[in-house]
Amino acid sequence: MKDKDDLIFSPASRTSRMLNRIRRLPTRLRQVLLPRRVLVILLILLFWFLLFSESGVPFFPRLRWGSSKFVIILAVNQGGGVMQWKGPKEWAVERTSIANKKAYADRHGYHLAIQDMSIKKRYAHEWRESWEKVDVIRQTMKQYPKAEWFWWLDLHTYIMEPSISLEKQVFNRLDNNTYRTLADYNPLDLPVEIPFVDNTHQINLIVPQDCGGFNLGSFLIRRSEWTDFLLDIWWDPVFYEQRHMQWEHKEQDALEHMYSNQAWIRSGTAFIPQRLINSFPEGACSEQRGDKRIFYSQDDRDFVVNMAGCEWGRDCFGEMEHFQKLSASLQQKSRWWPFSK
Repeated sequence: MKDKDDLIFSPASRTSRMLNRIRRLPTRLRQVLLPRRVLVILLILLFWFLLFSESGVPFFPRLRWGSSKFVIILAVNQGGGVMQWKGPKEWAVERTSIANKKAYADRHGYHLAIQDMSIKKRYAHEWRESWEKVDVIRQTMKQYPKAEWFWWLDLHTYIMEPSISLEKQVFNRLDNNTYRTLADYNPLDLPVEIPFVDNTHQINLIVPQDCGGFNLGSFLIRRSEWTDFLLDIWWDPVFYEQRHMQWEHKEQDALEHMYSNQAWIRSGTAFIPQRLINSFPEGACSEQRGDKRIFYSQDDRDFVVNMAGCEWGRDCFGEMEHFQKLSASLQQKSRWWPFSK
């Protein structure tokens, strides 16, 4: 009879023990891998949340779902024409404004066209300084032939709520966010009605109004045949040379004149409440101080602030710094809002 040690160390015994271990291996693997599998799933869900959420961790890359049909046109180097040179504060304002628009465009997958306004030197001999917006828009449309909407922003603007897309802010509810007549708000007392206007026409131009009338510091224009006609007339030398001395606000006054007299231009134009894309700081439109239709509201988290006219007796650098810090503070408070309540 074999002793115990012979049974333990015999080849048959070793083979039996190995087979038993192999049979038990799936159970052990499940016991070991199940917690790891759960952990992997949780990590994937966390990564997915950070990648696609708008309020995730700072500096974490996000996948952009934006549309290339939108182009932001930012006017820069506005002191580089024939009128004046920029100092350190002006350059700082420009850097801040560019960084703000670039971060916003990157976040939403939009194109950003940074247009150097020093080209206005070429217009000086024909009184075209400050008329260059029309020409720049036409050039940008050629640069981005597949884009549909172009959002013009002056240099002294700041996007305060970068998590909000243009689709959400404007286009998802375009009919509700715009109005087609001046019946309710008409700062310049332009004619409210003229013959042959078709208010069912496709919207091609979206303009806010401020206390002084149309404001072209932040506006939207669509690529269309209508727009081609508008830009051609708006830029026509026969047109602007007739009244360039009377039109203090240049292109803006010209557009108001055309809107007042041309039914086809009214048919393609819509207005948008100023604070949806063009809120003013308290220093602008000082004669209308306190008007809730005009001025930026921190409580309402307005989308864009336009420091219009800050170069005339106000501090553009100080205002830009203020709104940059305020926006950063507001975004910081929003990031982990479920845990801060």
